[in-house]
Amino acid sequence: MRAPGLAALELKRFGRGRMPRAALVALLLLPLLYGALYLWSFWDPYGRLDRIPVALVNDDKGAKADGERLAAGDEIAGRLLDSEVFDWHEVSGDEAREGLEDGTYYLTLTMPSDFSERIASSGGDSPETGALQVRTNDANNYIVGQISRSVFSEVRSAASAKTSRGFLDRIFINFSDLHEATEKAAKGADDLESGITKAKKGSGELADGLKDSKSGSGTLSSGLVRLDKGAGELRTGSQRVAEGTQALADKVNKGADGVRPFLKDNGKTIGDTARLVADASRTARHDLAQLVETVPTAVAAAHAASDDLSEVYRTRCEEAAEPDAAACPELKRARTAAQDVTAVADDVNTLITAPDGDLSTLRTQLTTLEKQAGALAKRAPSLDTDLESAVAEINALNSGAKKVAKGAESLHTGLSTAKTGAGDLDTGLGKLKTGATNLDSGLYRLGDGSATLAQGLNDGVGKIPDYDEKDRDARTGVMADPVRLASSSLHAAPNYGTGFAPYFIPLSLWVGAMVAYMLVQPLSRRALAVGAPAWRTALAGWLPVATIGLLQVVALMSVLHWRLGLQFTHTAGTIGFLALVTCCFAAVVQWLNARFGAAGRILVLAVLMLQLTSAGGTYPVQTSPGFFEAIHPYLPMTYVVDGLRRLITGGGLGPVWQGCLVLSAFTAGALALTALAARRKQVWTVERLHPELSL
Repeated sequence: MRAPGLAALELKRFGRGRMPRAALVALLLLPLLYGALYLWSFWDPYGRLDRIPVALVNDDKGAKADGERLAAGDEIAGRLLDSEVFDWHEVSGDEAREGLEDGTYYLTLTMPSDFSERIASSGGDSPETGALQVRTNDANNYIVGQISRSVFSEVRSAASAKTSRGFLDRIFINFSDLHEATEKAAKGADDLESGITKAKKGSGELADGLKDSKSGSGTLSSGLVRLDKGAGELRTGSQRVAEGTQALADKVNKGADGVRPFLKDNGKTIGDTARLVADASRTARHDLAQLVETVPTAVAAAHAASDDLSEVYRTRCEEAAEPDAAACPELKRARTAAQDVTAVADDVNTLITAPDGDLSTLRTQLTTLEKQAGALAKRAPSLDTDLESAVAEINALNSGAKKVAKGAESLHTGLSTAKTGAGDLDTGLGKLKTGATNLDSGLYRLGDGSATLAQGLNDGVGKIPDYDEKDRDARTGVMADPVRLASSSLHAAPNYGTGFAPYFIPLSLWVGAMVAYMLVQPLSRRALAVGAPAWRTALAGWLPVATIGLLQVVALMSVLHWRLGLQFTHTAGTIGFLALVTCCFAAVVQWLNARFGAAGRILVLAVLMLQLTSAGGTYPVQTSPGFFEAIHPYLPMTYVVDGLRRLITGGGLGPVWQGCLVLSAFTAGALALTALAARRKQVWTVERLHPELSL
């Protein structure tokens, strides 16, 4: 009998009663327990997190930030209570601890009393981080703790981003304030530069004016020295003349009778003396004329220098925002000296220009004296003949000489005072000239510095950003959360169940084949009894379970697709691939049972466990210990999981074709090994008659 016929006979055994038929139905539906039931139980656990009761403890007392109340705890609590992540219960700290311990709550989230205060501290001198306190109890459920870490990481990031936005917004506002203040400072620096430029120009003019004043004061001082010397000589000469005229008058007045002989004998001497007086009067009058011409120029120079000093003192010491403490005392003394010299110069000028003053009178007296002396000199030879006239003229000459001597004394005294004042004025103007030169140089350097300052501040204004509210919102948003995770998946699984289907489907098919060979003999006894070829015997034992496996695939895929909603990227390819998978698993399980008998059933279970732990169906195999990573490439379920992932969620089909080759090789190899086992089973031995282990 051929292998299909032998296989059909084996399947007909299940139709001989209720129990065999029930067993066959159970066998067909058995993969649903591992495939559909397991996947159904955690098909979309993240979509039902709102059913997990968790405790929320808000102990935050709030804080003040920039004059406004900050209640970060209330804000976060409100958002969490409105969210659909977890079933939040706002309770006290004691209730949360008790609930976490007895399992009422799976986790607790606590916002401490200083939570807002710590967040507000980001803008102060001692910033601190705010801490959200999460507590879990792995004795209640370990997975919830893992889920909470992922969820609260997002909560923490959102809270941190909001806090950063507030802090950065204050920074950008400060930038705007700094920009405005710097702009004002730049304008002030421009005004300062303009003022210093004007001051520099004025200081240059002051230096030039003081230079001219110094030259004029030097000329005045030199002229007054010469005038003082001439006045001294005039005083001495006039005193001698007065003494001579007095002596002459005394002699004349002692006795007119005795004078005539005297005049007769001394006529020549009297003439010489009179001519001397006339010459001296003419010289003095000439010096006075020079004084009259020189003094007005000197007085004008003195006034100009005094006014310049007063202006410098006013601008630098009286009206300046920050008076120069070192220069102001010297400027004040120089100003006072200049004012004194001006007063003296005015006095001299008054003395010279007054129509009825002493100098004018003296000039008139000198003219008169010169005329009288000249007349006397002409008449001297005939004085003895005109004694009475001579005596009168001599007395008049004596009186005029005394007046001249007194006027010369006053003039000499005034010119001495003017000479001293002019010297002080010249010295003071020399110092002022030096100071003005230094001031001009300092203002030049200050002008350069103010220009540099103004330029730097104007450049700084351009570099300091000035953000409006829209710009601040945009920039604080970016800087508060500068890196966003743009997560995407090339072939995303819509839910947890779809992601784990490639792992549980082969598990259910392996279990289906394992249980099937508990009901179906791995090697047909009829074929062994009639001495059928070994390969036919192997196929006869494999075909019934392979057929049942195909029916299991149809039942399992129908439930997963139409009941649970599992979607396939390649539906036909998935069905065809699973058909190859179930045939491969049936061949491997058949060989283990045929070769090792009762022990083979244990080996089938052991191979299943090895495949489940090394296939990489949950975590990547690289995260497993080295043993599982080593056996990973040598077990068929590895290739089944990789192929189903591409067929269900999408992607390149290279792993699918590779899986087909590997599964075909495993199927052929297992059938060949089963044929060898069938060949051995054709010989009865004591071991077969009395097996050591029977299941």
